[in-house]
Amino acid sequence: MTSAGRTLRVSVRPGTDPSVTPLVLMNGIGASLEVLQPFVDALDERRSVIRFDVPGVGGSPRPVVPYNLTTFSPVVAGMLTRLGFDGQVDVLGLSWGGGLAQHFAVQYRKRVRRLVLTATATGSLMMPANPRVLARMLTPRRHRDPAYARSIAGEIYGGTMRTDPERAAHALHSASRLGPRRGYYFQLAASTGWSSLPFLKLIRQPTLLVMGDDDPIVPAVNARIMARLLPDARLHFYEGGHIALITEADRLAPVIEDFLDS
Repeated sequence: MTSAGRTLRVSVRPGTDPSVTPLVLMNGIGASLEVLQPFVDALDERRSVIRFDVPGVGGSPRPVVPYNLTTFSPVVAGMLTRLGFDGQVDVLGLSWGGGLAQHFAVQYRKRVRRLVLTATATGSLMMPANPRVLARMLTPRRHRDPAYARSIAGEIYGGTMRTDPERAAHALHSASRLGPRRGYYFQLAASTGWSSLPFLKLIRQPTLLVMGDDDPIVPAVNARIMARLLPDARLHFYEGGHIALITEADRLAPVIEDFLDS
């Protein structure tokens, strides 16, 4: 599908109840839309779910020119319109996708009913991870090499990955599609220097923060800061790490659906 000059690979799981607000999922860095399948499977079938691969990731063609969160939000808005979702949607952003979700909620506030931010923070102005963890994030190697993903899973993802790193390798590689390496670096650059901290108070939608107590990439203190600054925020801490939304979807999906349905 082409929107605002960008071609995206899109997946829609139609819901059985058109009265339920559709949910748009915005993925983490380097991850194709298949990575979120465990979470989609755990959601009630009444709810339509929209996923997409950002340019150069998964099945989306590599970008010809760079993009950032400001220029990519109109692409998402146009995609939803072309899919026939002209009304309000709920938006969930995981990790990198949480930055895009925050930006989208401000840039297209009338189109976003509720916001869920999972394992994410405020971008460049945040309490940072350990430099060793950040260094691991500068390369797409973990998405391309299952053995490497297993070897670093506990260190960068925390939670149950510390004792069962095979789950991380399975989550990242069992069904995901690889894009060109350049796609990862374009996605990384898209959020470089960006921060939502100056405009958090402009996010007026009810917002659920779903954060792990053992997340090496996004230290838990970031969730507490965001909860204080967002006008209408709820904070849910879970025991676990950065990718629990995928590896322990059955535990977190009911929490998120309770919020969306409330």
